[in-house]
Amino acid sequence: MNLSLNNIEHLLTTSDPTAIDNLFAEACRVRDEVYGRKVFMRGLIEITNHCKNNCLYCGIRRDADTRRYRLTKEQILDCCRTGRKLGFRTFVLQGGEDGWFTDELVCDIVRSIKREFPDCAVTLSLGERGRESFARLREAGADRYLLRHETADAAHYAHLHPAEMSFEHRMQCLRDLRELGFQVGAGFMVGSPGQSIETLKKDLLFIADFRPEMVGIGPFIPAAGTPFENERAGSVELTLRLLAIIRILHPHVLLPATTALGTLHPTGRERAVMAGANVVMPNLSPQDTRALYSIYNNKLSTGSEAAESAADIRLRMKAIGMEVPEDRGDYLN
Repeated sequence: MNLSLNNIEHLLTTSDPTAIDNLFAEACRVRDEVYGRKVFMRGLIEITNHCKNNCLYCGIRRDADTRRYRLTKEQILDCCRTGRKLGFRTFVLQGGEDGWFTDELVCDIVRSIKREFPDCAVTLSLGERGRESFARLREAGADRYLLRHETADAAHYAHLHPAEMSFEHRMQCLRDLRELGFQVGAGFMVGSPGQSIETLKKDLLFIADFRPEMVGIGPFIPAAGTPFENERAGSVELTLRLLAIIRILHPHVLLPATTALGTLHPTGRERAVMAGANVVMPNLSPQDTRALYSIYNNKLSTGSEAAESAADIRLRMKAIGMEVPEDRGDYLN
């Protein structure tokens, strides 16, 4: 399939159902050629909802009126033990930019996980840190790092973030992570305030050039109490088209069917897989903290997103012809 910039714009805006069906079919064909009919599960552990940043879209921003929590090292290890029994081989430690989680503490947690579960991958998603910090985390055994670029347009980045955060620093962090040997995850929200077809094309060009090992995209969902609380949510349909385009542009990418899609549509994650996605990230966090990690309104944190329903996710994937192996699901180069 030809994916010139003009054709990408057509695919993002067309109302022709045949063109969209063909796009999804091609994305699945490309994915299956690389990874087969496999969907990889990652166990998500939301370790803190403290954050020093004040991003305009985020429900756990510094100024948010929310009850804060931090998981202890033992709580995190207990989440991993639960996940390993359920067949998870990757654990994703995610949180706001919380200075309480020093390099020393995070490295200790990573080493403990790798010592107890040597057959498992550890992914970190803890925001921007310095190159030396990233290097320590890599040395401790972290395999992957997820850091959404949010937008590849500097002016749009400034529209979404406070003045003390910079587009240049975000991009430098991604370059540092790549140079230090992490499998790197980038990504963006679909339908974020100020986004346009032109900014989306810049995102796709960035992904095609940087080629992150994972790309996480999901529809923007407004969060109460933020400057963007009254903005319109992003489109599920546009998100699905972008997933398919990313798969075709970057056939080897690990592409999640995100929680945001499951929040906005009851079969959002299945539809994402049928558009080329091949990763799902059920929540392993303790039940009493899941609702507190409220980065947007009505975030899916129970039911099929709970780790206890891993069997349900396997059944859902089987129903659309996919297998969920007990596998680390590493990037295939």
